[in-house]
Amino acid sequence: MINTKIVIPGGAGLVGQNLVARLLARGYKNIIVIDKHEKNLDILRSVQPEITTVYADLSRPGSWQDHFDGADAVVMLQAQIGGLYYQDFVENNVTSTGLILDLVKSKNIPYLVHISSSVVESVADDFYTRSKIEQEELVLASGIACPILRPTLMFGWFDRKHLGWLSRLMQKIPVFPIPGNGRFMRQPLYVGDFCDVIISCIENKIPKGIFNISGHEKIDYIDMIRIIKKATHAKAVIMKIPYSVFYTLLWVWALFDKSPPFTTQQLQALVAKDEFEVADWPTIFGVSYTPFEKAIDETFNHPSYSKVALDF
Repeated sequence: MINTKIVIPGGAGLVGQNLVARLLARGYKNIIVIDKHEKNLDILRSVQPEITTVYADLSRPGSWQDHFDGADAVVMLQAQIGGLYYQDFVENNVTSTGLILDLVKSKNIPYLVHISSSVVESVADDFYTRSKIEQEELVLASGIACPILRPTLMFGWFDRKHLGWLSRLMQKIPVFPIPGNGRFMRQPLYVGDFCDVIISCIENKIPKGIFNISGHEKIDYIDMIRIIKKATHAKAVIMKIPYSVFYTLLWVWALFDKSPPFTTQQLQALVAKDEFEVADWPTIFGVSYTPFEKAIDETFNHPSYSKVALDF
């Protein structure tokens, strides 16, 4: 286990940071993270100085490809989640995937785990959804036998977007706005549980297949916000505002911020009536499920990691 070489492209984001922490806790030492987000790589270096980090753009060939030599496993995490320009999604979700798949084949790497997304089955139609669908199709067409994991909305340590951003916003403003009535059902997934699934794939060589990894609790957006407020002791008053007003505020925000933390497309995805299969992944992968309220408490009250937030 200690000598197992694991390469994690795109590993400086939410899942990667949590995965590295849990791999190290299980005794893995030979971990390579390759990412083009320099600030988040710096955070990873400061929190986990014993691993190897490589600053590189995975959508372009370069010396970073040499780090795949002798790899025992690759966990493909690179992803463009938010943004205003479709080309960014194509490069970071599709082009990079083609290059990595070629490396897995040419270097005879024995094991690959691909992190897809539940959005490939979503009713939403946005840049992220389109590019993740194309990315998964590339993996399937490659002929590489690997597990494809489709997680739902995730939260946990190091969260810079989604629930992490909402929690920080809640502590900075006196009134926290909720679009419409807030009754938008979500199935949030604790990233700690998801990382346990990934590690189970590596250790047990889970064969090829598509696995929907969704949160086991169905919870409305407004109730999620109330639980976060309780865990963080935020003082903000939760206030419902019309959806159209909320949408307009985000649209105006995007005029002044080229990389807004929350976009109109993500708002539309939030209110989409998605309901994902709740598979028995704890049994399939031999891992435990953490109840939502307990996971939120671990996320925002961990003595070390809860105070570390990644850059957008």
